[in-house]
Amino acid sequence: MKKERLLILGLLVVAMLPISCKEDFLDTQPLDKISADATWSDGALSEAFVFNVYASLGYGGFEEESLASLTDEAMFTHSGRGINVINEGTLSAATTGNVNIIPQWNELFSAVRKANIALQQLPESTFDNADLKDRLMGESYFLRAYYYHQLMRYYGSAPLIDKPYDLNEDYSIARGTYAENVDFVLNDIEMAITLLDGKDQTRGRASKLSAMGLKSRVLLYAASDLRDGPTATSKSSVISSYSNLDLVAYPSGDRDARWTAARTASKEILDMTSGYKLNLSAPVSAEEGFQNYLSVSMGGGSAIGDAAANVELLFERTHSPLFTQESNWPLGGIHQGINNGPNGYHNWAGNTPIQQLVDDYQMMDGSDFDWENPAHAADPYANRDPRLKATILYDGADWKPRPDDVIAIDPNNQIQTGSYDDGKGEKIAGVDTRSSAIENWNGSRTGYYVRKFIDADPAIVDNQSSAQVIPWPFIRYTEIVLNYVEASIALGDEGEARAWLNKIRYRVGMPEITASGDELVEAYRNERRVELAYEEHRYHDARRWMIAGETLGRVIKTMKVEATLKPGATAHAPYKYDPAVYDYTYNVVDNTDNETRTWDDKMYFMPISRDEINRNDLLTQNPGY
Repeated sequence: MKKERLLILGLLVVAMLPISCKEDFLDTQPLDKISADATWSDGALSEAFVFNVYASLGYGGFEEESLASLTDEAMFTHSGRGINVINEGTLSAATTGNVNIIPQWNELFSAVRKANIALQQLPESTFDNADLKDRLMGESYFLRAYYYHQLMRYYGSAPLIDKPYDLNEDYSIARGTYAENVDFVLNDIEMAITLLDGKDQTRGRASKLSAMGLKSRVLLYAASDLRDGPTATSKSSVISSYSNLDLVAYPSGDRDARWTAARTASKEILDMTSGYKLNLSAPVSAEEGFQNYLSVSMGGGSAIGDAAANVELLFERTHSPLFTQESNWPLGGIHQGINNGPNGYHNWAGNTPIQQLVDDYQMMDGSDFDWENPAHAADPYANRDPRLKATILYDGADWKPRPDDVIAIDPNNQIQTGSYDDGKGEKIAGVDTRSSAIENWNGSRTGYYVRKFIDADPAIVDNQSSAQVIPWPFIRYTEIVLNYVEASIALGDEGEARAWLNKIRYRVGMPEITASGDELVEAYRNERRVELAYEEHRYHDARRWMIAGETLGRVIKTMKVEATLKPGATAHAPYKYDPAVYDYTYNVVDNTDNETRTWDDKMYFMPISRDEINRNDLLTQNPGY
């Protein structure tokens, strides 16, 4: 009501002002807007417009709800927010508006529209900088391709729109076929490659390598099981009963040719540049492997990062250390720590790792971890793939100094997700649990926290006092290596696949893979799983491999840790992790209090919302909805 009174008062004041009789009154320019003519006649303003096309990328994967929580990587601690309807298979065309974690159809088309405006206006722009014009055109082609690739990997095909519509035009347009969508995106990518050739690489902006990396991914997806009609229909009754198969897959055609195209596109990048420490001929030490993986995952952008790791990032979302728009909701990259860190640091435990992910990290000798092995079960985090320690915080793991009000509980800076014998017949609840004295509602439900992408700088004590600037890796070199490996396996070149797969393993201190056949496929898939954990690949990989039923749909497994005093030992006060004083037991249990996961094959594709179909009656819905 107060706002309404102020508005009325303002209108009255304006009405009382003297108005000039000069004819040029109507020709004055608004002070809070820039005209289209001004935008495209000025290089800096044109660049600012294209930066706004980038803005639709958001924070990359650093939103509060992570795509990892739709997979067997993580569980979102705070129930709801549209996550349950996906993980429990109850999503419908009427509920898509409540799903924050998936890029929405209308949001992606809004981004496409901005790219289309740039592509329509830039050729006619009048600013005098041909090099900048080419760069902005190349970036716009890349971004349109990127948003369409998002539409394809979440929804299948989409209407192909290459110009901005005017107000009075007919907006009804049918979806193109999946094959047409792939061709459309590839054409945009080739335009981007040509226009960005020779342009300087700038962190956070698209380059020729960015476009080549996107091409590798698009072609890999196009060759995968979910996109091969005969394979997809043989594996899913929902898809086999769909009468518009060409909207979500290739109904027929030469699949080997698609694998060859994916392999060729990947190899072009491998031949053009090199990734971080991928030239090794033998495994490094476990400690060096741990540091190497930290350098890669931190992107060279943090105090502990290695600047040379920047060769990994073919396309990234950079983050500013300034508390400007990025400090507002929705919280993004600078808040990765508070979003996901332990409650014992006043963090929110958003997307916590689940036991299935932890179990898939191998032992240092290359063997699988096995709970039936007494030595493994007694000390499950010892002698594991160094990427485990660099990705996940588990009970007893060293971490940053505690905030001032928590130091008295834990002066040793160790993660506490268990319960511990106090020597008096009682149990002490770990400070990072849901029974903690510190914000227990933000405690992990799984017994783990994510470490990856969180700056370990001790100066950022609780991840709130200052900002971290870790970049989000939209596309990185190692993904392209893995794409090349997958295509090589599909085409029968197992020797080449193993050689490149082992380059990744040597970098983190893991022994070579010697497997072949189906065992090599499984070894590759697991390597991709742990190397790219929390990078928004698992959700798409499990679907395109059509293994979602036995992976994404599994009951969530969590960890319960208990420590009892050894005979004659004296309990630490305050508690600290100490295997010399305590006997630790590790029990894997089912999660039953947050979400009940299941899998429905309709979830291979997101539904197009009912509102979108009501607006465009030529749209055909996806299978199962």
